Amino acid sequence: MPESAARGRGTVPQGTMRALPRERLDATPTLPLAQQVALVNRVPQQLRRYASAPQRLRAGTEATLLRGGAETYPAMLAAIHGAQRQILLETYIFSDDSTGRKFASALIQRARDGVDVRIIYDSIGSFSTDEDWFDALRADGLQILEYHPAAPWRARWNLSRRDHRKILVVDDAVAFTGGLNIGDEYACAEDGGKGWHDMHCELRGPVVLDASRMFRKTWISNGGAVYPAPPRVDPQAAAGSGMLAMVLGNGERHRRGVIRAAYVRAIHAARARVCIENAYFLPDRPIRRALARAVRRGVRVEVIVPGVSDIKAVQYAGMYAMRSVSKQGVRVRRWKGVMLHAKIAVIDGVWSVVGTYNLDAQSLLQNLEVVAEVVGPEFGAIVQAQFDEDLLHSEPFDETTWRQLPWWKRFLSRLAFAFRGWL
Repeated sequence: MPESAARGRGTVPQGTMRALPRERLDATPTLPLAQQVALVNRVPQQLRRYASAPQRLRAGTEATLLRGGAETYPAMLAAIHGAQRQILLETYIFSDDSTGRKFASALIQRARDGVDVRIIYDSIGSFSTDEDWFDALRADGLQILEYHPAAPWRARWNLSRRDHRKILVVDDAVAFTGGLNIGDEYACAEDGGKGWHDMHCELRGPVVLDASRMFRKTWISNGGAVYPAPPRVDPQAAAGSGMLAMVLGNGERHRRGVIRAAYVRAIHAARARVCIENAYFLPDRPIRRALARAVRRGVRVEVIVPGVSDIKAVQYAGMYAMRSVSKQGVRVRRWKGVMLHAKIAVIDGVWSVVGTYNLDAQSLLQNLEVVAEVVGPEFGAIVQAQFDEDLLHSEPFDETTWRQLPWWKRFLSRLAFAFRGWL
């Protein structure tokens, strides 16, 4: 098959895209004011202060924290193997390695059994994966969309705007999101991987339909063939049961700061403890100001960052950012193990996020991102326990640590921090 034809599979003419009704891609239709008030009142009053949008929280959610590739990949593969109707996979990196081939094999088998399999991968994130490999997957029946090709002669090409989301939705019944891409870096050592320290989340309940609709919007907006939308979520479904959660994503052009705003709101609401674990910690001024104000209110603010980053420029810039917030009273600790790639937070044990969002300029200004926001003590206690366990495997970073660094590291740190808007 010619390359142009292979790349064009699963797409529709651009004119068809412009004719598509906007509401078919809208994941969050506006509800009447009275109904929004009723939904807000459903959320316990002591929890409303933390939620970014209480009226959008879905009741009846089951959320499970998955730790690293050892727990995440088996759960994802089990869901894929059990698929009966549809598999939606959106990932920044899809590697042609042992882990990637394991997922590819499972997806191909389900496609051969008649399951509708759609994949979005990011062109830059998966740059090291040969396009011929994706063409072979297309030939095996997988519908694949390359997000923003890096080549200027390709349709919808772009170098800066990336799809950093990680979403898997199976049969609109179960969804996964978090920090893990599809690659050996995240697989456990027993499976031949590098065992990067990361977190993922498994979701069940009405919130899964929001993740499905989010995938569909990205798929169609970027040239993917139109397919039936998942059913609308009944806002009153499962009221009073399960956890309260929502899938929160930023947009390609609008709502760029929606996840950052959720962080800021929850930090401002904190009364006792703010715990953030993030792979690329280069917070902008609103986040830094919110953390400093929390400290001044007497809140215990703790941050865990990688001890050694896979991106050296970020590692150096991050040291200066760590010094800056530590001088404001934030307790910063560096992970002592292999690369820490997690993006989780828990505040007062009741507001939690697990997702793809890094506290850096790329996530705020350039990337498509997604987080699962869960409000309530049940899941919060689980995330808090994981954070506290990770504290035991980390070491403090403060002004004394900074001054003990060689002069050239402090110089490179200041220099890299000056370019944080590009990191």
